[in-house]
Amino acid sequence: MLVKTFGSAVYGINATTITIEVNVSKGVNFILVGLPDNAVKESHKRIVTALRNTGYKSPGKEVVINMAPADIRKEGSAYDLPIAIGILAASEQITADNVDKYIIMGELSLDGGLQPIKGALVIAIQAKKEGFKGFILPIQNAREAAIVSNFDVYGVENIKQVIDFINGDIELEKTIVNTREEFNKCQVELDMDFSDVKGQENIKRALEIAAAGGHNVILIGPPGAGKTMLAKRLPTILPPLNLHEALETTKIHSVAGKMNKETSLISIRPFRSPHHTISDVALVGGGQVPQPGEISLAHNGVLFLDELPEFKRTVLEVMRQPLEERRITISRARFTVDYPASFMLIASMNACPCGFFNHPEKDCSCGPGVVQRYLGKISGPLLDRIDIHIEVTPVKFPELISESSSEKSTVVRDRVIKARLIQEVRYEGVEDVHCNAQIKSQQLKEHCKLTPEGIALLKTAMEKLGLSARAFDRILKVSRTIADLDGSSDIKTEHLAEAIQFRSLDREGWAN
Repeated sequence: MLVKTFGSAVYGINATTITIEVNVSKGVNFILVGLPDNAVKESHKRIVTALRNTGYKSPGKEVVINMAPADIRKEGSAYDLPIAIGILAASEQITADNVDKYIIMGELSLDGGLQPIKGALVIAIQAKKEGFKGFILPIQNAREAAIVSNFDVYGVENIKQVIDFINGDIELEKTIVNTREEFNKCQVELDMDFSDVKGQENIKRALEIAAAGGHNVILIGPPGAGKTMLAKRLPTILPPLNLHEALETTKIHSVAGKMNKETSLISIRPFRSPHHTISDVALVGGGQVPQPGEISLAHNGVLFLDELPEFKRTVLEVMRQPLEERRITISRARFTVDYPASFMLIASMNACPCGFFNHPEKDCSCGPGVVQRYLGKISGPLLDRIDIHIEVTPVKFPELISESSSEKSTVVRDRVIKARLIQEVRYEGVEDVHCNAQIKSQQLKEHCKLTPEGIALLKTAMEKLGLSARAFDRILKVSRTIADLDGSSDIKTEHLAEAIQFRSLDREGWAN
């Protein structure tokens, strides 16, 4: 008897429906075709043992299983459950009437229990699009898949529940999640605040501008100046995720298997802080079975690289294209996958190996040329892609013990949100542009026009600092953001002057 069940394969942040054809006929054999990997091939032993421990048996006949489309590689152990249900239906141990109405996914334990899968949300989105009645999957992933509205999601603990449901012996409880209610419920305040930072008002101003325009930032200064403390508080002043961004972010974390049982929707902007020993594949994504890297897990959030020069040169250089295009493409011989990577980069570093170059009180102990070699670990093209360079100086003792309170994150965030709303209206209808940091050459000419005085000021700065053409664009974008924070439709000279000072640490104009 021939029976078809349906599973799904995840590529990038999209899913492809897989038809699992199971035919049981005379003979004694088990044949699995359709380009399965080793994990899929090993499913036979798991399925046989799980069925035996559940009170069923593998048919003592020839079982031929084809996973179509046959030219797409099937990877992972999540096909155990649909294959097992197909075998039971084809051998007439259970009814086959309803098995083709559902997407079924799950890894089997030897006792018949189910282990969680990756990519439940993207599978559910594709299944609804293709008209399936529902999705049967491990209970650990049920809330994640139930984010898809008007679609039946059944979370199960073991294969016995699936068999009884298909036979009509029990009714499974649908997992229902009110997406908007869940989104609003998860909007929690972080336990850190900008007011925790004593002094450093100029750095807070730079981070406010960065948050308002989505700009990349590098903080450079001696140890203990507060670089990491400031960077970790940046998410507290960023605008909250909207529902579309939350769904997009959740899809990536779902594919990467980063969702836990209680989480159905990521509604707080991600903050990723990988260690400097990270490999280039772990940062940008890839591997034999392509997975999202740290830059994609930071999508719609912040990627913080502490001690930037300590990262391997190859790791930093592979970030250049994603910083520009805001997505990463991973190519293999048989397929290509795209992962979104629209993140804010916040980097921090010491000014030299000892950390005290340009320190107001301590002397640098580095020898001649050491500072230049240390800064040379960060390539010019990468620095050009970082909009704001700011020098962090140590906080003086009177400021540390001062009882005066600085602005709370909520006050700063309100200004940031207002500036972002101005940009949303300005770029409405422009594809893939939502803030000033994302604008292309065409929008730059249209929205960043300068007065004759501004042109003269910028010309002088370019010549003295030796800035590149890309740095010129960055200055215009940052000045546009400063004007938005000021509520000005025009870029004034003072806006431009403030933007120029945030390029003062440009590689060609600093430590020479």
